[in-house]
Amino acid sequence: MREEELEISLKVVIVGNGAVGKSSMIQRFCKGTYTRDYKKTIGVDFLEREIEIDGEDVRLMLWDTAGQEEFDAITAAYYRGAHACVLAYSATDRDSFDAIPSWKLKVENECGEIPTVLVQNKIDLVDQCQIDPNEAERLGRALGCKLLRTSVKEDVGVMSVFRHLASRCLIEIRRCEDDFQDDLRLYSSGPRSPSVISAFSPSECTGRSTGNGTIVLRPGDKPGHHRKKNFVKNACRLL
Repeated sequence: MREEELEISLKVVIVGNGAVGKSSMIQRFCKGTYTRDYKKTIGVDFLEREIEIDGEDVRLMLWDTAGQEEFDAITAAYYRGAHACVLAYSATDRDSFDAIPSWKLKVENECGEIPTVLVQNKIDLVDQCQIDPNEAERLGRALGCKLLRTSVKEDVGVMSVFRHLASRCLIEIRRCEDDFQDDLRLYSSGPRSPSVISAFSPSECTGRSTGNGTIVLRPGDKPGHHRKKNFVKNACRLL
């Protein structure tokens, strides 16, 4: 497959307590619609949309996960393989704000560190806001996440959330591709010292012969290296 034919597809999970607007957010982003009626998500829902970032077509696959504790066993499995995460809370719900660190930990336990954004929804209900703006900023800094504020009802800031995550993921993709190119140049230039060979050890890569002398190496699922696995879109070829 040629480089220009490769599609960038990113799995994004939206997590947070129930009734903070997760389902409404992806409905607004993917379909441009909004409904006032709240319906509890049972397990996991899924929508997707393609956008352009820096000249690249990026398909975002959005997984809306239930926010109720009784669904934890179901939804945790759907975090796996995620490339990015939205941590959502409601400006009118103090408990949803206080629960954000535990939601981040749940995702990290399944995915490792991935690009993540903290989202305060329902900013249109300014008279009912229960979170001090400075407190929200401090939480974002403590978690290492950019804080964005949205009103899904008024369609304010929703696009910015997903464009920000897609841009972060593209940066990671390009960084990993550069790292692999550096590894290839080092490996090809020889001599093949033990330190160079260890960069492609069986614990990190699996290889197969293409029948023409070319070995295709793919990054493995090494603990603590989720970013390299998730973001590399091209196989490395050693001639």
